[in-house]
Amino acid sequence: MSAPLENLETQLEMFIENVRQIRIIVSDFQPQGQNVLNQKINSLVTGLQEIDKLRSQVQDVYVPFEVFFDYIDQDKNPQLYTKDCVEKALAKNEEVKGKIESLKKFKTNLLLELYKTFPNEMNSYRAYRKDSM
Repeated sequence: MSAPLENLETQLEMFIENVRQIRIIVSDFQPQGQNVLNQKINSLVTGLQEIDKLRSQVQDVYVPFEVFFDYIDQDKNPQLYTKDCVEKALAKNEEVKGKIESLKKFKTNLLLELYKTFPNEMNSYRAYRKDSM
C-alpha cells in the first residue's frame, strides 16, 4: 500500500511545484512568457490526469474528517493528527491506570474492613473462593 501512496505524494508534490511556478510566471507576466505559461498549464493538466489515474489505487485509504477540518483547513500539518491521537491515548491510558489503582486499593481496604467486621463470614468466603485474596 505504501507504493501507491508514495506515487500519489510524488505526483501531488510535482503538481504543487507546477502551481508555484505558474504563480511566479503570472505574477510578473511578460507577453514573451506566454509559451512558457502555456507549457506549465499543459503540464498542470497532465499532472491532474496522472493524479486521477492513481485514484483507484488509493480509494480504500481512510482519512478521518478531523484531518481535513481540524488540521488542513486550519493550516496545520496533518501529521500532527497522529501525534495528537497518541497524546490523547496516553492521557486516557494514565486516567484508566489511575482508576485501576484506585479500585485495587479500594478492594484491599474493603476486604480488610470486612475481615475486621465479619471474620467468620470472610473465612467462609475465602474458603469458597479457594484463594488467598
